[in-house]
Amino acid sequence: MADSSNSPTMSTIKRRHFLQFAGSTFATLALSQFDIISKSNRYAQVLAKDTPRKLALLVGVNNYPNSERFTNLEGCTTDVDLQEQLLIHRFGFNPNDIIKLTSDESADKQPTRKNILTTFEEHLIKQAKPGDVVVFHFSGHGSRFSETSETVRNCRNNQLNSTLVPGDDREGGVTDIMGRTLFLLMSALNTENVTAVLDSCFSGGGTRGNFRIRSVSGDGFSPSREEIEFQKRLMKDLGLSEPELAQKRCQGAAKGVVIASAQKDELAADASFSGFSAGAFTYLMTQYLWHNSGNVESAIAKISPTLKKSYNQYPLGDGNQSQRFYFINQQVLPTDAVITESNGNQVTLWLGGWEGGSLDSFEKGAVLNILDSQGKPAGKVKGVSRDGLVGKAIVEKKELKVSPQPGMLLQEFSRAIPTDLKLHIGIDSSLAGELGDITKALTKIKRIKAVNPGSGNIPYTDKVHYILGKMTAEYYRRFQQEGLKDIPKIGSIGLFTQGFQPLDKSLFSQPGETVTKVIENWEAKIKSLLAVNILKKTLNTNSSLLDVEVGMNLVEQKSQSIARVATVRGANNQRQVRKSKTGNLPLNKLFEFQVTNRTNHGLYITMLLVDSTGDIILIFPYQWPANEQSMRLAAGQTMVIGNPEELELKALKKGSGEALLIASRLPLKNAVKTLSALAAERGVRSQPIDLKGEVGAIDDLLSDLSSDRAGGLIPSQDKSKSMEVKQMATLSLSFEVG
Repeated sequence: MADSSNSPTMSTIKRRHFLQFAGSTFATLALSQFDIISKSNRYAQVLAKDTPRKLALLVGVNNYPNSERFTNLEGCTTDVDLQEQLLIHRFGFNPNDIIKLTSDESADKQPTRKNILTTFEEHLIKQAKPGDVVVFHFSGHGSRFSETSETVRNCRNNQLNSTLVPGDDREGGVTDIMGRTLFLLMSALNTENVTAVLDSCFSGGGTRGNFRIRSVSGDGFSPSREEIEFQKRLMKDLGLSEPELAQKRCQGAAKGVVIASAQKDELAADASFSGFSAGAFTYLMTQYLWHNSGNVESAIAKISPTLKKSYNQYPLGDGNQSQRFYFINQQVLPTDAVITESNGNQVTLWLGGWEGGSLDSFEKGAVLNILDSQGKPAGKVKGVSRDGLVGKAIVEKKELKVSPQPGMLLQEFSRAIPTDLKLHIGIDSSLAGELGDITKALTKIKRIKAVNPGSGNIPYTDKVHYILGKMTAEYYRRFQQEGLKDIPKIGSIGLFTQGFQPLDKSLFSQPGETVTKVIENWEAKIKSLLAVNILKKTLNTNSSLLDVEVGMNLVEQKSQSIARVATVRGANNQRQVRKSKTGNLPLNKLFEFQVTNRTNHGLYITMLLVDSTGDIILIFPYQWPANEQSMRLAAGQTMVIGNPEELELKALKKGSGEALLIASRLPLKNAVKTLSALAAERGVRSQPIDLKGEVGAIDDLLSDLSSDRAGGLIPSQDKSKSMEVKQMATLSLSFEVG
């Protein structure tokens, strides 16, 4: 039996604040996963149109006044960079038509209230013509005031109006820009092709776990006189009376598309990734758009499950239903990086499309293909260093057919996964008095690193994958207020996600146990979490050239897919639109997986399930001793994993599940030997194997996937394993249980 539930989170987080407009561009009702990510796809469609002009205003506010009401943020200016590079190199924006207002810019480009409103009017409203494309992006704090319109309060059943907080907001004299104001600004645009992306929220400021909160309290504050007068001027320009404006807001008559990072009562993650911070929503959305445009189901599979599981947020969006949804006017190649500078044999790359979980593999010797104007490989570059999403690479002169130039796109050829990967466990302040003992106990476990708490606005001194903490009375009350069920007991010690949610109740001790004893008892569990982290470094759904698809369905409903994912570069993009999906798996129902090999050669397959505690269950192969041929899936064939006559798979617990499919052109020899020996040791003949704590088996699997065995062009370094996208694929299939 396989018990599938919440998977552990994989990146470090902070939080922002979300705007829920009382206007039509911001729906107040939750949307389905298809609806949510359709906004991202609609964004791609609108941007890809052949229009006279494309204009953008990108706002990122990291720095706020030094007061209790404000917490400085880290990832908002990165969000602007993410959007800028995407718009220029993916959607053909002229750099001169993009204006950035960020905390890193000069004084005249700071994200102040005046600069934001003036630039919106001068750059967007006065220049946009019918048919033009307009993009407005805001990353920063959000807040909320009382809704001034009784009509809107009644029709929306909401007493509050959300705000954007500019960088010059100040104590005692707020300069917030209300959602009502943005509604008016968007209404004034002379085009329907309007996209607003908002990565902020309003649920409360400060830090939580290893992320910051993008929100500030609006209690006791009201709109400034300046804000009210500005709204009156816009209403006059639009010829709208107060009742007419209220009616439009209630009817949802605003223009364009709005994509938001979270729902009205949720937090939005300002996450620490590998050497940089960014809005989790903005990063995942832009990363998706480097590989897809107009693919609804693929976007669902790529964005919603990760945001929900890793960051506990659920995007929200709304738009003009008369627009063409989910279709684009041009096909775009999946792209992992773009050349931004070229200097002799060295190039600078923007890694906006690179698989986020394996960014640290770039500087270890990752290799990328340079694409010519026809999208064909025309040379290679090798990664040598990286600063956040900016990479430095050396041009390989062999087989170079073009001169590398800024704007050229690149696709992954191989990545180098370090063989000494470690799991970082942060120590919560609730255990601050035992730092020495905890560090000593954790570091006794091979490849585990203890990370001490930071100071001030820095939650931790290094990236963390999980947090070790004690359930205090304060934490317990907070989880109760949030409606969390099955809260661990006060005084118990356990593992939390990076966003400081209890990972699983089973990973908490009884009150009174010493922390060193807890760590000793959990050694196998911690090793399992390490193994999962290692496995996820091989995820390459976007870049693998193997044409592989995996679907999940109930045994009793074979024609109705619950979840499905396929490689992007290995499949026709239109087929990918139809076949990426994430759905719900009922409890106590038999389910199965269908794995299809669409290549013209055989593939060797293995499949694993990961449960909420990080334990890994190998569900294929499951006949022992296994051999290479039993794992081979012939070209053009489909394999069923979970045929109830041989193997019963059921979900016994509510939550989120994840399946990992690994496909290789070469036999998985080392892994087969290790797993068969493990099965013999346990006396297992015809059932899945629990790989709890078996990091060695995962290391053997990495060795099997290495390009050295395949006679690859790029040899592995001593401290890394090189994996070529033409030789292997690892796909993640997420699903909800319950």
